[in-house]
Amino acid sequence: MHPINLTALVTLLALLLYMSMVFRVAGARGKSGLKAPAVVGDQTFERHYRVQMNTLESLPVFLGSLWLFTFYWGEYVAAGLGAVWIIGRTIYMLSYVNDPKKRGAGFAIQGVILVVLVAGAFAGVIRALLATGGL
Repeated sequence: MHPINLTALVTLLALLLYMSMVFRVAGARGKSGLKAPAVVGDQTFERHYRVQMNTLESLPVFLGSLWLFTFYWGEYVAAGLGAVWIIGRTIYMLSYVNDPKKRGAGFAIQGVILVVLVAGAFAGVIRALLATGGL
């Protein structure tokens, strides 16, 4: 197996999750009768929309740190952390749409993973710079 296949798989799964959110927003818009470009006026649509936008806001941090973490610490740990991020985001999505007050667990799971990935990527860069005399 190529040393990045698991990270590539997690990346694709994260993108599929995001795509599913886009389709859920479109479906909610259709059911609500809310016409574009409006994004307020129907609570169910607004919940789907916020989940999608919140995920879009975190995707660059997640994907960038996932790949850097993979490079410095290996793909097994990175892919495992990425899979947990996907689970957290899925829990966040389902709970936010059903009752926004109950979104905390999913948000906490993915938030902790983001912190670990960013901190791990940063530590990997610093470690590599120190080892090569680049810092």
